[in-house]
Amino acid sequence: MTDTRVTFKSGDREIILIGTAHVSRESIEEVSGAIRQEKPDMVCVELDQGRYDSISKKENWEKLNVAKVFREGKGFLLMANLVLAGFQRRLGKELGVQPGEEMKIALETAKELGIAWALCDREVQITFRRAWSRCGLWSKSKLMASLVSSALVTEKLSEEEIENLKNRSELDGMMDELAAYLPAVKETLIDERDRYLAAKIWAAGGKKAVAVVGAGHVAGLASHLEKISAGEESSNVEELERIPPPGFLSRVVPWILPVLIVFLIGYGAYRLGFGESFSMLKRWLLWNGSLAALGTVFALGHPLSVLVSFVGAPIATVNPFIGVGLFSGLTEATIRKPRVGDASSINEDIGSLKGIYRNRITRALLVFLLSSIGGMIGNIISIPAIAGRFF
Repeated sequence: MTDTRVTFKSGDREIILIGTAHVSRESIEEVSGAIRQEKPDMVCVELDQGRYDSISKKENWEKLNVAKVFREGKGFLLMANLVLAGFQRRLGKELGVQPGEEMKIALETAKELGIAWALCDREVQITFRRAWSRCGLWSKSKLMASLVSSALVTEKLSEEEIENLKNRSELDGMMDELAAYLPAVKETLIDERDRYLAAKIWAAGGKKAVAVVGAGHVAGLASHLEKISAGEESSNVEELERIPPPGFLSRVVPWILPVLIVFLIGYGAYRLGFGESFSMLKRWLLWNGSLAALGTVFALGHPLSVLVSFVGAPIATVNPFIGVGLFSGLTEATIRKPRVGDASSINEDIGSLKGIYRNRITRALLVFLLSSIGGMIGNIISIPAIAGRFF
């Protein structure tokens, strides 16, 4: 057997935790066989609704409204989802079986046998947003760099890496790497999910339940189930689904840069005269707008998107509630409307840099990202450039 089983009993309830240890055809068959053998009245899986839809409903991308995503400020969340989807596809190619397939088979077996089933994992977006809220400025920069590099890496996995990946689910692998890279968010990425999964499995009910999870979760789940059954821990997970409000620093930091720029230009008018102050203003506008526009050029954005990036970057700087990526990404998605073919081929295209540029959905996201990075770099460079006028 290549799975790990732990049976938890409490009163008249029995919960069988099946930890999948291999992303392989054998593992899939074992999951199906275990459900048929145990004949439970409830099957729980380590999937959230979003990931379940992504592996069971191929038409989901065709319903995607990229312009609406930008308007609702969800560009970075969509990027995170695409990175995860690309990672899943990459593993599918290397391992011969699409990751998450054993969870899909568990649900199909439950449906075939008329067994109730439940999706017990927390939505990936909530996990990422809770982790993001716990990050400081440096950690957020590292997290964004990690997401961008993950999206653009195209080299094949080594034999050793493939063998290591067979011992954990694809999402667990990403979570483990992020937790090691950003220890401050380990609780959100790892510990909270164990508690969340245990609470959802317990709340799913059934006198006899089979829960299919990544092998790395089994020990943590058993511990939390013990605490829940003993009344030491609540099975209510509302607090774990809540996005913490931004802290004081998170609210203040976005205003520091625009206030500093306005102060320097205003102080320049007082100390050096309006002519010099106007020169400082032009320097800031050129650095900020030009680098945002350059980012859009690197993304092969439409010429109008480049122009919008240049004009929109200064506006976005003095209003932290919006970003230049909103202007440029929305313009790109409006002028070059994504086609049905872009939606249907997105899983293929995100696997390569050429595909990312070819696909209008991912290219709009690239415009959104690179114009935002360019504008930020332009602001950082412009501060010493205009401050130097005082010396």
